[in-house]
Amino acid sequence: MKDHADRAPTRYDQMFDSALGALRAEGRYRVFADIRRIRGEFPQALLREADGSTREITVWCGNDYLGMGQNPAVLEALKRAADEAGSGSGGTRNISGTTHYHVDLERELADWHGKDAALLFTSGYISNEASLSTLGRVLPNCVIFSDALNHASMIEGVRNARCDKKIWRHNDLNHLEDLLKAADPSRPKIIAFESVYSMDGDFGPIHEVCDLAERYDALTYLDEVHAVGMYGERGGGVAEREAALARLDVVEGTLGKAVGVMGGYIAASERLVDVVRSYASSFIFTTSLPPTLAAAAAESIRWLKAHPELRTRHQERAATLKARLRAADLPVMDSPSHIVPLLVGDPTECKAVSDALLTEFSLYAQPINYPTVPRGTERLRFTPSPLHTDAHMDALVDALQTIWRRRSLRRAA
Repeated sequence: MKDHADRAPTRYDQMFDSALGALRAEGRYRVFADIRRIRGEFPQALLREADGSTREITVWCGNDYLGMGQNPAVLEALKRAADEAGSGSGGTRNISGTTHYHVDLERELADWHGKDAALLFTSGYISNEASLSTLGRVLPNCVIFSDALNHASMIEGVRNARCDKKIWRHNDLNHLEDLLKAADPSRPKIIAFESVYSMDGDFGPIHEVCDLAERYDALTYLDEVHAVGMYGERGGGVAEREAALARLDVVEGTLGKAVGVMGGYIAASERLVDVVRSYASSFIFTTSLPPTLAAAAAESIRWLKAHPELRTRHQERAATLKARLRAADLPVMDSPSHIVPLLVGDPTECKAVSDALLTEFSLYAQPINYPTVPRGTERLRFTPSPLHTDAHMDALVDALQTIWRRRSLRRAA
């Protein structure tokens, strides 16, 4: 049998090569690191090299913001569910994929955000895409007002809604109000925005958006994926911290970041959740999360509700890293949240810095390039956790100083 690799390239192969070559030429081609996290030693991981050998690295770019993927109570809940129910759910939620683990998790989520109901999805991307697209289609003649820096999943949801959309300048309340004023008062409206914008680390103006929504009779849809677990007395997000939960119609979140597991969800009224449950094809036709993950996520949320000290430590770690980077005259970008962006400003240099950190210093931080951020604002994005120590920070700052001097990179953010 002829080896497939020996066949002559086709015109399609040439087209694929051209597309990939364009990314490489711009310095935007992505290379995945083959790593395995070390249980009980977060943020340490093992990096597998091309020759099959491994070495230990420190992860600085993970979204397991609080290290909950290593929490013993969460791991025990996962193992217990595997012993009780096996590995998979067995089907979609409509067939046999609704288990008590899913029902229990949705109750925890609804309680977390002060809502009547919640609905699970297999990822935060799917929860945004499915919910926004469904609401935009179900509401007759709907128009969606979307912040210019919303997640790609929100953009996709708005696009798939196939209704009118208006993009308002990022966090620009005057622009949002101008667009709302210009819309027919009788049309259904949805304002979609985020609480923490993950690349710049700034906050969305929740109360002010809710004021406009009430004035112009619009639904509010808040993405809290980079905030759930990390803000608020019980970890219910920035909306909980700002005492705004009751004013929001939909809160969307993820289980794959601070919760430390996998999945996405919305929390809202029973009627709104039922509409999405009943109409969203990407929910209806997708196998549900395994019971193991649902059980682990529910336990993680219960733990986060009861441990505000973890959030205090997390904020201190982020503030400390920012201060150390500034003291070293490294171009850390202003950010009021836990996100620590370090400006490079060039895609090729950004990848070179990332490569040097990993190859020479065993520090892992992926480059963030266009289209994730605008051209000219390429950066490294550090996510310090409560388990990153002062020694971890010393090693990171020293390595960055060495690379910055060697490559003569600009200092001012």
